[in-house]
Amino acid sequence: MKETKRKGSRTIASIPPALLQQLNQGEIETANLVEWLAIDVVELVKNLLQQSNKLQYLDAVLDALEDIKKPTITLKNATIGQVLLEQVTLNKDEELFAFLSQHPSDMARCWATYMIGCDPALSPQKQLEAIQIFAADSHFGVRETAWMAVRPTISANLALSLQILEPWTLNADANIRRFATESTRPRGVWCAHIEALKDNPELALALLENLRNDSVKYVQDSVGNWLNDASKTQPEFVRAICTRWQEESPSKATLYISKKALRSIEK
Repeated sequence: MKETKRKGSRTIASIPPALLQQLNQGEIETANLVEWLAIDVVELVKNLLQQSNKLQYLDAVLDALEDIKKPTITLKNATIGQVLLEQVTLNKDEELFAFLSQHPSDMARCWATYMIGCDPALSPQKQLEAIQIFAADSHFGVRETAWMAVRPTISANLALSLQILEPWTLNADANIRRFATESTRPRGVWCAHIEALKDNPELALALLENLRNDSVKYVQDSVGNWLNDASKTQPEFVRAICTRWQEESPSKATLYISKKALRSIEK
């Protein structure tokens, strides 16, 4: 997908009505978080199901959305993805996932990531293979949703997932390298913690080692945040690894990662 270059609105109220209509019809991507939060999810899903000639799935989606006790955009997207997966499985529909995964609307692609993450028929290996294209998406919302969609699978199959993700840290695409650490953060953001990594962060050491001198700030931030998460339960591990890294590769990147990693400890 081509990256959106348009400057986003600063508040929901300031979004031009014509632009909001385009977003709700799935004609364009959101340019920032404000626009992402402004989308009328019900209107968008109705429009996209109509576009794909799958309007018969709409009632099931609407019923599930009605049942959400505390609706957030993340929970709404996860629910839509899960219900659409159930519908395509029931109807042996091989078309809708392809339609959503290649759609101009970034939110449509987000639903596709949850169709992957919620699919019990996919092994952990197959889920991660399928999610990689979304991990490399040009849109920030799709990239964030991608790791959230498969994080439960990663957590439940941690040793295997870490093994699968290790080569991702050597990928030429910085977004894919970043996914390897962001998806496995011990605490993470807006997601359940991975207790095994809070207790034993060294389990993911191979991933971290490959990224300690990454040239891209987007990746550096993720590695630093990963270690900062770990420092809240295993501070000595984080101190030791940062000390060693700074001795072995005292580059600007490593020093930046270390500073970010130690920020909670050194408050």
